[in-house]
Amino acid sequence: MGRLRPLCLFPCRLACALVLFALAATGLYGEELRNAVAERMMDHVKFLASDELEGRGVGTKGLDRAAEFVRDEFEKAGLDVTRVDGGAFQPFTMTTDVALGEKNELALIGPSAEAIELKYDKDFRTCSFGDSGEFEADLVFAGYAIEDDEYNDLKDVDLKGKVALVVRRVPQQALEDGPFSTPHGPSARHASLLTKVSNVFRKGAVAVLIVNDPYTSRADAERLTTQTGEAHQRLFGAAEAFEAADPKNAEEAAELRKKLLEAVAHLRALAEQAKPADDDPLVEFGYGGRARGKSVPVFHITRDAADRILVAAAGRTLEQIEADIDSDLKPRSAPLSGWKARGAASLKPVEAQVKNVIGVLEGDGPLADETVVIGAHYDHVGMGGTGSLAPGSNAVHNGADDNASGVAGLIELARRFAAREQKPARRLVFIAFTAEERGLIGSAHYVKEPLVPLENTIAMFNMDMIGRLRDDKLTVFGTGTAPHWKDAVVETARAQGLETVLKPEGFGPSDHSSFYGKKIPVLHFFTNNHADYHRPSDDWDKINADGMARVIAMLEDLIEQTLTAKERPQYIEIKERAEIARTGSRPYFGSIPDFGSETPGYALQGVAKDSPAEQAGLKGGDVIVQFGDSKIGSLNDFDLALRNYEPGDEVDVVVTRDGSPLKLKVTLGRPRN
Repeated sequence: MGRLRPLCLFPCRLACALVLFALAATGLYGEELRNAVAERMMDHVKFLASDELEGRGVGTKGLDRAAEFVRDEFEKAGLDVTRVDGGAFQPFTMTTDVALGEKNELALIGPSAEAIELKYDKDFRTCSFGDSGEFEADLVFAGYAIEDDEYNDLKDVDLKGKVALVVRRVPQQALEDGPFSTPHGPSARHASLLTKVSNVFRKGAVAVLIVNDPYTSRADAERLTTQTGEAHQRLFGAAEAFEAADPKNAEEAAELRKKLLEAVAHLRALAEQAKPADDDPLVEFGYGGRARGKSVPVFHITRDAADRILVAAAGRTLEQIEADIDSDLKPRSAPLSGWKARGAASLKPVEAQVKNVIGVLEGDGPLADETVVIGAHYDHVGMGGTGSLAPGSNAVHNGADDNASGVAGLIELARRFAAREQKPARRLVFIAFTAEERGLIGSAHYVKEPLVPLENTIAMFNMDMIGRLRDDKLTVFGTGTAPHWKDAVVETARAQGLETVLKPEGFGPSDHSSFYGKKIPVLHFFTNNHADYHRPSDDWDKINADGMARVIAMLEDLIEQTLTAKERPQYIEIKERAEIARTGSRPYFGSIPDFGSETPGYALQGVAKDSPAEQAGLKGGDVIVQFGDSKIGSLNDFDLALRNYEPGDEVDVVVTRDGSPLKLKVTLGRPRN
């Protein structure tokens, strides 16, 4: 049962409060209640984070089971779960993956017009993060496809209508203090295959051929040789120790025998790694995920295939070109005269039906038609892959903190408010969002097709990762989105012994962003990141159940204040934003992404008040397809294009609005993050 909140007149409230305070002081009320709440919420976390739910990945049966569980708990709590066409589920279809189609071909055409047909799986593979399409065009060597102040592969080459041959990773990898060596440079961004493809796409390339850099193969071989030598020495040492052991000391002999067997097993494992002898492997289809928005066909080719072109057109092998670039850090990008590539990529979208879970508690009184939304996402990253921070893992990513903890809090709040004798003064809508990990997809869908009008939705409270409270510190986003939020948050947190880290921004990395983009005040609760984030180790045994209970008690107070206030919270526009895309230095533009859109280009949910985007005339619903000289097929393309400009630059922006192109001019502002 939730905490009792007397609804009598003020004297009665005061008397009851004094009694409860006295009981809490003796440890007979607060502690027992909190323990019961913690235990109840932990039971929910354990179920949602169990292996049987398969990490609640989009498209899994486990995610469907989680949805059914939330629906059933909403119903048991006393919510109305029939408001979406007679049920609790708000279904919609989304693209979750891509599959390889039938026609995937690639040929290299030399000066004699004779085609060298490459064989799939032997000479090339189609990459899942590209796009379908057919092409025949001239080849251009685009180096590492890096655009940077210190080194730029694309500055002096024309890629419009061409096929770009691109090398993986970055130059000067052997140097510890090189320009792209961590931590001296943004090597991860420049080495990203998605960044490379975006860079050449924005320059007008019609297809991309990616080839492995020779350095990595050499380094891997050298590392394996070193490890094998060390393993031999370990084996010899273990054998000598075992031979010299006192045979009468059985315990010592057993321990030394164990070490000997471990040394043998380690050496065998290294031998297995060396077995394939393939120093130029092609990436498996699916590596790198799928493209969002518009892209071009992308293929991974072998170094042998690349060298056929490079030796003939440039007189140098890829390994020699890599050495040339490393020697002076100067790009060797150039047209590959006389050579063309012809090909076709076929990718088929894989779709899944997903659903938000909605329960409603109607209000009573003159403000009953105003709505407060309480939300938490119930999906996670499944068995790994896209979104996982455990590369190569196919273990269950249980997501106990992210976000079984938030869903447990959502259910607990539903239980508390529905158990009261009197209805709330305003309507409460409880939503468990789907596909948050894929880009706030569930909440973006809800604000497009809301159950109740958004103009009467006065506030949104969101919980994402509330299960790892440490040192009593709770981070709250959105404290600047309504005038009284800051003081209310600090006061209610203090009552629970919590120390708050206040973030005024309304935009941030969770579902509250979708509501703030619709000019709704928001608060988002978060107990901070940890080493288990998006890894299989985010399991229930690391959850701070008492901490969850304290966060929920605080939330109950804040929601109650919002429900009973005479006036709705006043929306405040916050220009700054908690980072949700890439970090780094770039001018301020002021766009709000529509993460639920699959439209080719960069779709906008809205623009920030007084931002360069708003001043130029951009608005929600626009889709940016050109930024300066760069084609824009996705948010990633836009983000990278923006980095090529400085504050104060005037940039032509082409958007599609209501199906028609519109050219606008934007003057970029100073960075805001």
